[in-house]
Formats: sequence, C-alpha cells, structure tokens
Amino acid sequence: MEELLTGLRAAGEPTRLRLLAILAKSELTVTELTQILRQSQPRVSRHLKLMCEAGLLDRFREGSWVFYRRAREGQGARLAALLTGLVPAGDPTVARDMERLEAVRTLRAERAGAFFSANAEQWNRIRSLHVPEAKVEEALLELASVHRTGTLVDLGTGTGRILELIGAGAETGIGIDLSPEMLGLARTHLE
Repeated sequence: MEELLTGLRAAGEPTRLRLLAILAKSELTVTELTQILRQSQPRVSRHLKLMCEAGLLDRFREGSWVFYRRAREGQGARLAALLTGLVPAGDPTVARDMERLEAVRTLRAERAGAFFSANAEQWNRIRSLHVPEAKVEEALLELASVHRTGTLVDLGTGTGRILELIGAGAETGIGIDLSPEMLGLARTHLE
C-alpha cells in the first residue's frame, strides 16, 4: 500500500504528469525535457529524481548521457502506465508538449545525420576509440559460429563491418542504415 501511495504522491503534480506523458513516448535527457517543458534544469531534475525514487521512471546511462523513460517493471511501472493512460490527449498543454517533443526528435535526427555525414569516412577509427574492437569482434565471431543463418540483417550497418566479419556464415547479407553516406561507404567497402 505504501508503494502505491508513494507513486501517487510523486505523480500528483501537473509537471510530473506531463513528464510521464512525454516519457511514455520517448527516452529523453534532462536538457531535452527542459526544452519541451520550458522549465529550468534544477526544477526538471528535482521532478525526475522524485519520480525515479517512486519507481515511476527509469534512469539509465548511455555513454556520457543520462536518459529517462517511463518505468518498465514493477508496481511503479504499472502505476505509471495507468496514469499515462488517464492523461487527456486533447489537453492543450499536453498537445503543446507533444509538438515540442516532435521538434526535439527532429533536431536529434538532424544532428545524428549531420554527424554521420561528416564522419562516414572515418567511422571505423572513431568507433574503435569507444570500445576495444578486437573484443567486440571476438564475441561476434563466437556468436556467429553457434548461430548460422540464411539471412543476416545488420541494422545500423555503418561501414558494413559486421557484414564483412560474420557475413560469410550467411546465405545473404542485408545492411540497413539511415545514413546514405554510411550505406555508400559500406557498399564500397564490401565490394
């Protein structure tokens, strides 16, 4: 009972309900949330902290970024889903938040596209700065030796390195990427 009451208290504020509605649609950083809500970083961070403590939101790291999303497991996740479903979609504030969310998503996609366009030629070198390439490739080769496939699909293929590395064990290899520059580079590399 106490867990339910804690969750209700944590969500029982207009900005926090807005956060639940937004984070049900997308995983976002504090900076992105401040742009959507048009509120200060300390205020948004405080709301996020309370909601995470109540189990309504998940907080996770991705590289140097910290992302938030509606909780996926536990009683807090069930309560968050229920409350999100009760937020009126026609509410003008929520509708404005969703418009700003789309603007943030569009800007994120444009930045990612610009980054990959600018760095396509050097992508293998850049990637190796973050994760030891030999360890990743060793694990992939081990996995590929266990699971042979008719068709290998590489989502976010980048330079096509995964297709090159384990594609020999497949009848067909398909590389998919949002960046035309990366696909062009992969095609050239694999030919």
